[in-house]
Amino acid sequence: MHTNTKHDEQDEQDVLAVSGLGHSYGDHVVLEGLDFTVRAGEFLSIVGPSGVGKTTLLQCLTGLCRPTSGEVSFEGKKVESAPRGLAVVFQDYRNSLMPWLSVIDNVTLPLRSAKVSKAERRKAGESALAEVGLSGMGDRYPWQLSGGMQQRVAIARALAFKPRAIVMDEPFASVDAQTRADLEDLVIGLKERLNITVLLVTHDIDEAVYLADRILVLSGKPGKVAALIDVELPSPRDQIATKLLPKFSALRAEAYTLIRQGNKTPATTTAKV
Repeated sequence: MHTNTKHDEQDEQDVLAVSGLGHSYGDHVVLEGLDFTVRAGEFLSIVGPSGVGKTTLLQCLTGLCRPTSGEVSFEGKKVESAPRGLAVVFQDYRNSLMPWLSVIDNVTLPLRSAKVSKAERRKAGESALAEVGLSGMGDRYPWQLSGGMQQRVAIARALAFKPRAIVMDEPFASVDAQTRADLEDLVIGLKERLNITVLLVTHDIDEAVYLADRILVLSGKPGKVAALIDVELPSPRDQIATKLLPKFSALRAEAYTLIRQGNKTPATTTAKV
């Protein structure tokens, strides 16, 4: 198990830093004592049993919810509201896209509040659509697209703002297996081409291993950091070849074992990086 590992004299800037984070709803403690950092350009998967507080953590990371203890910093500044430079892709594209708006208008919607000119919005939107393989689709409407294409639109909307980091909440849970695999490879490519930091919350252990540079495992009640697992798999990743590697199976087993243990006994350790 790869816990309590210290990154060697890192040149990379820590984009996100979580220190002593805890959150309670009244007397119900959901998260307690979380400490970890996320490096620039890193892909971090977050996994854990149902009810461990993954959604609450995501809300704290993105400024949608203030922790009751500890803090989150984004690019060195304490997160107290949604930070510029950090975008979110939600699970259900059907609720995140406006059906009465064209694809390009959906993609550029966040740019309106930033007072970006119409011409610049159009340019940014078309560039983002090209990044997700939807060139020429801007004048269509979400209901004219497949589920996988709609989720690509949601990803393009996050990219249009040119974020330094993207947080994704179960983004592929609502699509079929083949579309999910295609979207996973799309996100890997975007991360590498655009050098953005990606945090992915997922229940799918295979997905977590396949995509990540590291996996953050939450367990226990209240939720704590059970482990930070380094994913030392070769690049580029391949849906078939990568998943046939003995190392892939070992990492999957390690993460799954930690999650099962977390369902049985409270976590008693935290991990710092």
